[in-house]
Amino acid sequence: MIYVDADGCPVKDEIYRVAERLQIQVVFVANKSLRLPANSLFQMQVVSGDFDAADDWIVAQVTKQDLVITADILLADRCVKKGAKALGHKGVEFTEDNIGSAVANRELQQSLRQMGEMRGGPAPMDKRARSQFLSQIDRILQGLRLAEEKAK
Repeated sequence: MIYVDADGCPVKDEIYRVAERLQIQVVFVANKSLRLPANSLFQMQVVSGDFDAADDWIVAQVTKQDLVITADILLADRCVKKGAKALGHKGVEFTEDNIGSAVANRELQQSLRQMGEMRGGPAPMDKRARSQFLSQIDRILQGLRLAEEKAK
């Protein structure tokens, strides 16, 4: 199963294509309903507008056999700690080995922005980032599928 932190997700089209090709269920989680393609593989889960409601819902559902797609490093951290896979929109997989430094870097950047030392946000999505995302999601999902088959 794939869970998508869907508010502002720039790679929905890529997720649709991969999920349809591999026949994998996807749950898009957001604070408001999003228009999804008519396909039984795709489900929309609307959560309350409370802070971190989508994150909390995803963490409550996710298992070791799942992939979470998010740009939220703190959500990725929570999912990795539960044993799930986590992938950023630009194709960076968050793992036990790199999530600690990703969280620390996030905190540093937030502090620098608050002090006025740093402005702006992340760079926009480009072709290279989309290609990296597609490569990584395919690799992760194939690995999860193999692990599931071995467990049977």
